[in-house]
Amino acid sequence: MSYVIGVDLGTSAVKVLLVNEHGELIGEASCEYPLIQEKAGYSEQKPEDWVEGTKDALSKLVQQSTIPVEQIKGISFSGQMHGLVLLDDEDQVLRNSILWNDTRTTKQCEEIYEMVGKERYIRITKNLALEGFTLPKILWVRSHEPELFNQATTFLLPKDYLRYRMTGNIHMDYSDAAGTGLLDLNENQWSSEILRALNLSSKLCPNLVHSQEFVGYLNDDFANATGLSPETKVFAGGADNACGAIGSGILEEGKTMCSIGTSGVVLSYEGDSSTTYDGKAHFFNHGKEHAYYSMGVTLSAGHSLNWFKETFAKELSFEELLDGVDRVPIGSQGLLFTPYLVGERTPHADADIRGSFIGMDSSHQLKDFTRSVLEGITFSLNETIEMFRERGKTIDTVISIGGGAKNREWLQIQADIFNAKIVRLTSEQGPGMGAALLAGYGLGWYENLTEGASKLIEVKDEIKPILDNVEKYQQLFSIYQRIYENTHSINHQLVEFRK
Repeated sequence: MSYVIGVDLGTSAVKVLLVNEHGELIGEASCEYPLIQEKAGYSEQKPEDWVEGTKDALSKLVQQSTIPVEQIKGISFSGQMHGLVLLDDEDQVLRNSILWNDTRTTKQCEEIYEMVGKERYIRITKNLALEGFTLPKILWVRSHEPELFNQATTFLLPKDYLRYRMTGNIHMDYSDAAGTGLLDLNENQWSSEILRALNLSSKLCPNLVHSQEFVGYLNDDFANATGLSPETKVFAGGADNACGAIGSGILEEGKTMCSIGTSGVVLSYEGDSSTTYDGKAHFFNHGKEHAYYSMGVTLSAGHSLNWFKETFAKELSFEELLDGVDRVPIGSQGLLFTPYLVGERTPHADADIRGSFIGMDSSHQLKDFTRSVLEGITFSLNETIEMFRERGKTIDTVISIGGGAKNREWLQIQADIFNAKIVRLTSEQGPGMGAALLAGYGLGWYENLTEGASKLIEVKDEIKPILDNVEKYQQLFSIYQRIYENTHSINHQLVEFRK
């Protein structure tokens, strides 16, 4: 029997999964690392923390396992998207990584539109220039840290830097490159037009590879630190959402997924690059070759729930916090929450919008606020569902993964707000399992990713929408959608005041 490891490099922790040829999870381990937030809108991490955390997690995995390391044949990756890692001419890190949820780059997004042209930029990348993407971060460093930027010779994304440290080889896969804001999705290559317009050197951009491609062997440093064999093959891997799609079987037309982690996404398979949302939804390369996916993002999904717990109910576990929300009426006793804690992405590309509780009175209790947070996160995700439907997509079934799939009442809320059957999988490993599948596919275990996914995807249960609930939520959703337009100006003034 052979085995592979899927490495899921997330925002708060790295998680590693040991998986066999049948797609069975044999073991797992994780290691947390800190977030650096020096001021409002800033979000950074030290790349070395990812490296040391991964060494620690892999070492734990090997120590816990009775499997000979020679039988672990491959490693692949899922990684948090968009984060900027700058390397000098000796491939040393120049500064902390600026992460996907950092919103300091509004001015740089405007600069991109001024230099390239907004319509032209969207036509090339099929996406807006957004604060979270990598290209505005590059421009921010050039503007604010010019001496440091002049030393930069290469930029990477988080998992690509980790993989470089594991192999000594530098690459970036298409699914992650699509989220930089520099990839021409029509030509599947770095956009020379955008680079030229912004006076950036093409030498900054690493070589592009497909997610299942073999890119090197585990180097001696990582092998010695973790106990793994230096003969372990390393494969490119993909962006966390692309890997989540693979691990959830979103590999053909008609498949849609809702993933709720720190951020939340609604993701739908696209068979070619012809679909356009004019930048209102993201459009990225899939981890599957020659395929794509459209996606809407709620920047603060699980983060909203975690913030609420840590701020107002720190002494409670999540289970205790959520206990009783099923007894709160739909609409949380007239209370609505907008999860704009760090700005918003879809459908409002707005770094300065902020969250709200609307409708509070003295009768509301902790459980009412808790349910309103769950409903608000789901309303935000439903904005993408409705956008896809307006473009002709049929969405009657949604596979739910991540934190939102762990609570039965939240799943029912999703079914009722989305007006779709919600499917929960036996395995909720998502991106990490997708990374493991890419390693297995790279090793030749499967003819294609669909065959690999079929071995591990098993439905745990299905939650159907309740018609009466659907009707109530549709009324509330129309109210929810008005909050953004009615608080937009106030929030922008408050953000400016805070500066």
